[in-house]
Amino acid sequence: MTVLHPGRPSGVPVAPTAPARWTAETHRDEAALTRLAPEWDALAARCRTATPFQSAGWQASWWRGYGRPGALRVVLVRRDGVLVAAAALLRTRTGTLTGLGGKLIDFTDVLLDDDCAAEAAAELARALPLRRPWQALDLREVRPGSAAHQVYANWPGRRHQLLDSLCQHLPAVPMDQLLARLPGRTAQRSRAKQRKLLESGVVARRVPAEEVGPAMDDLLRLHALQWESRKVTAEHVSERFATHLRESTAALAQAGQAVVYRYFLDEQLMAVDLLLCCPSFAGLYLYGAHPELRERIDIAGLLFGTSLEETVRAGIPEISLMRGEEPYKERWRPERERNHRLLLGPGHFAAALSLRLTLARARAAAAPRLREPVRRLRALRGRAASAS
Repeated sequence: MTVLHPGRPSGVPVAPTAPARWTAETHRDEAALTRLAPEWDALAARCRTATPFQSAGWQASWWRGYGRPGALRVVLVRRDGVLVAAAALLRTRTGTLTGLGGKLIDFTDVLLDDDCAAEAAAELARALPLRRPWQALDLREVRPGSAAHQVYANWPGRRHQLLDSLCQHLPAVPMDQLLARLPGRTAQRSRAKQRKLLESGVVARRVPAEEVGPAMDDLLRLHALQWESRKVTAEHVSERFATHLRESTAALAQAGQAVVYRYFLDEQLMAVDLLLCCPSFAGLYLYGAHPELRERIDIAGLLFGTSLEETVRAGIPEISLMRGEEPYKERWRPERERNHRLLLGPGHFAAALSLRLTLARARAAAAPRLREPVRRLRALRGRAASAS
């Protein structure tokens, strides 16, 4: 049959447009993320909300170190054979699905092709394996405006949205403009610290992409050293985290999504920091610094200044201080934003979803009482550090 286009002269035929063919599939084999890496990262490049934590390199590396055999669920949606939606999920022992990364990532998300995001989100929602009362999807640390919110909006069953961790961010502008945002005395102290940093003799050297993996060994060694007299995050000194960080950052650096700096004083390595980058923000993920350097200069100001310059040069609009309310972040007067926790379950009786929602609300109600002593202690330490 010939279709006539209403905007064309009569008699000029236009070939009919065939409806798009949508297909969905779920992969469970351990090598799925590695095998799918090329088209996975191609999709991530077409998804404006994707972060380095959603890259194939990061997720495959995390799975090798932290995944459980038989628990991987990689849900894919294709439009005319092209991958347009994807979610990498972990099935817990109770049947609940969660995102990959656990407590090691600041932002969880799924991937949607920007050119057909609404339709792809609806198809991905339909493809999620959540049909039984003991099944649920629990996505932690979802940024506002993320692709996962579109899937949430299209979910036909029960759904709940809760607040999650606090994140903080700043506009990526030159340091002078950033300092102009601060109150008078705070700005004066910050400018004095910046002048002291310039006079300190510390030299920052950007690590070539091919050396980023080995540089993580230096970072973790210094990180353990800086925390040796305090309570360190136990996972950060584990061998599996070291392996994951070497593998994932090496892949990210090759893709331009990880930048590492080494800092030297009198040619002695004193600090290493890792900046994760994507088109919408650059995030300060992890650093290690020798205790002797901390005694001599403002470490937080040094690392932040270098990362800010890198972010501005790259044309990235925002620098993220990631999750947490540490006092050294507050000095810059950052914007504050809460991540979200998205809970999805089947439309009928959803036992797993109800249980998770009840526990989450109970913990949220108890959290302010538990955090207040910690907040006061951090505030005291922050004031003491500012005074010095």
